[in-house]
Amino acid sequence: MRRAVLLALCLAAAGCGGSSSSTTSTGASAPAAATTTTQVEVIRAVGGGRFDPAAIYQRDAPSVVTILSVFSGGGGLFGGGGAVGQGSGFAVSPNEIATNAHVVTDGEGASLRVAREVYVELADRERVSAKVMGYDPNADVALLRIQPGDSPLRPLPLADSNRIAVGEPVAAIGSPFGEPQSLSVGVVSATGRSIDSLTGFSISGAIQTDAAINKGNSGGPLLDASGRVLGINSQIRSSSGSGSGVGFAVAVDTVKHSLDQLRTSGRVRYAYLGVSTADVYPQLAQRFALGTRFGAWVQSAPAGGPAAAAGIRAGHGAVRFQAQAYRPGGDVIVAVGGRQINGADELGTVMEGFRPGQTVDVTVMRAGQRRNVRVRLAERPKNAGG
Repeated sequence: MRRAVLLALCLAAAGCGGSSSSTTSTGASAPAAATTTTQVEVIRAVGGGRFDPAAIYQRDAPSVVTILSVFSGGGGLFGGGGAVGQGSGFAVSPNEIATNAHVVTDGEGASLRVAREVYVELADRERVSAKVMGYDPNADVALLRIQPGDSPLRPLPLADSNRIAVGEPVAAIGSPFGEPQSLSVGVVSATGRSIDSLTGFSISGAIQTDAAINKGNSGGPLLDASGRVLGINSQIRSSSGSGSGVGFAVAVDTVKHSLDQLRTSGRVRYAYLGVSTADVYPQLAQRFALGTRFGAWVQSAPAGGPAAAAGIRAGHGAVRFQAQAYRPGGDVIVAVGGRQINGADELGTVMEGFRPGQTVDVTVMRAGQRRNVRVRLAERPKNAGG
């Protein structure tokens, strides 16, 4: 098995230089010996000694694969022509692979197209053809099916998004820059982040990590100390195009939501409320007399959408406050179906629990008064502007 384990060895005590500095007292005692500390050792200490990257790699790397996608048109790495994309994936059953939708598709929104051919390279370098069972552009998740032959893959266990803690150690396994079976380590930097999908809608509840994630890591697993999947590595934020300690993974509960529907129907349907909102915070609430210190402030509600049809009011005009532009006058959504809404991202997360065609109670604050609005939800369009 090819195992190119890439462990970052940036020295924690001295930045990325040599050994940590030592000091000498004015007495006759000998100078203290210089010490070095690797990033792996620091992260193992953060995990209370329970985080063992080598053990995680030995056990779980065979369940991680490299994915090659061939698209119509473009140049010709293969004889028949066509552009080739590369990413990562991991086993969720002996013959099923989870990955990012953008690994096996090209384009965005209504113009999204699936790859003409998809191949999966296993840890033992066997390469097999894969069938795309379905993809979810709103969550950037796809499901592939393969015939692994005599060596069925061991599925990686899926964790619970509600138990992910900022600061816990994590390991990412994938194929950065085409280098298969590569390991990087770090910690959960934040939870509840919002990242872009392939439709223009946001993916809420994403995980931020400082584990090195680069091009080609997309679709690989982000693992906790027990080897459970916390999320699918999906994006980086960088001015150079390479990993800079700010990577994002689609959270595991979002992944589960997609995989369940992709298995049964090959597609995922999302309920659509039809609003764009801004987070409410105390100073904003006071400035615009919103009547609540939390919630999602409706900035727009497209005509003909479910919210507008039900009478939910959007803001209008433009007022600048604390470096942001707002449209005052709109309702503030504070609950949906009885679940409290603290901000715009939480509204997106709560909406994932409803189905198109379902009627729900949306509680809003309007002119300081609390009221309920009954809304019949539609199906999310293929583009955020559609």
